[in-house]
Amino acid sequence: MPRLQAISSAALAALAAILAGCGAGGAEGGATVSVYAAAPLCREARQGAGAAGGLEVRVVCLRPRGRGDSALAAAGADARQATEDSTSVAFLEAPGPTAKFSQSIVEAAGVAWLQTRSGATAMQRIVKAIEGDGSSPRKAVLDEVG
Repeated sequence: MPRLQAISSAALAALAAILAGCGAGGAEGGATVSVYAAAPLCREARQGAGAAGGLEVRVVCLRPRGRGDSALAAAGADARQATEDSTSVAFLEAPGPTAKFSQSIVEAAGVAWLQTRSGATAMQRIVKAIEGDGSSPRKAVLDEVG
């Protein structure tokens, strides 16, 4: 049992260190932050990826969603994927019926949610925010888009 407690303590410490990397605790120079982009926005968003504020900004492209209930389920899964990633600073959503569904999940986790028709424009705003405050990218992006 003591060995299990030691492993649990180590796992919690590691998780705390990871979460501090992009959340309120700040990010180290050279770290990578992630922007999750719905499929229709991905191509343009990827063009805006690169360095900002001493950080590497990468775009995680989400798979195209179906229609109806399967689209809602996919939107929820996409939103949860973004919120479970400690490097996530933003979620780009295309206008449509699933948008409000992903918004509540993403915003509840303290990740910026942007509904946009242009992945390029959204990435410009995100990069600008990170360049303004690379020490706390998640907060900077939330402040910029909020």
